[in-house]
Amino acid sequence: MKKAVYPGSFDPMTYGHLDIIHRAAEVFDLLIVSVLNNKEKTPLFSVEERVKILREATKDLPNVQVDSFSGLLIDYAAEKDIHVAVRGLRAITDFEYELQIAQTNRKFSEGRLDTMFLTTSLEYAYLSSSTVKEIASFGGNISRCVPGFVADLIYEKYQIKTRSNAHEQQNRADNR
Repeated sequence: MKKAVYPGSFDPMTYGHLDIIHRAAEVFDLLIVSVLNNKEKTPLFSVEERVKILREATKDLPNVQVDSFSGLLIDYAAEKDIHVAVRGLRAITDFEYELQIAQTNRKFSEGRLDTMFLTTSLEYAYLSSSTVKEIASFGGNISRCVPGFVADLIYEKYQIKTRSNAHEQQNRADNR
């Protein structure tokens, strides 16, 4: 069985993340999307909330599981007997950062963990979780960035009621 892990903070999960998940799920028999519990960051959503969001967003993908982990990816991958990590790339700046991490993981796992890079589809190349949070915090429309139910949860976190119809807007956009 070909297995891979797609690790990340997913705070919040975006259409860019979903793009990578869908494409990686076509390559691997089992894809574990795993939320990193990074104690050095203050996330918008708790690890448990992010896991729940990802499970909802991937419920129609039978070969995708959602999990969480703390610590080193190489330890998590070894525990799950996974030898491939999937990472998405939007731009050259992502590549430089991700390449260094990939090489470090390969070295420190003694060659047991490789990284497969998938370039983000052009329609999501601009998209980042940080950008989504910034737009939402000012009450901007994030319906092109995240599924409707995620947009509703983000606005709720920011206590913004002006976008209560975000889910309806997204459903209209999805049906086009």
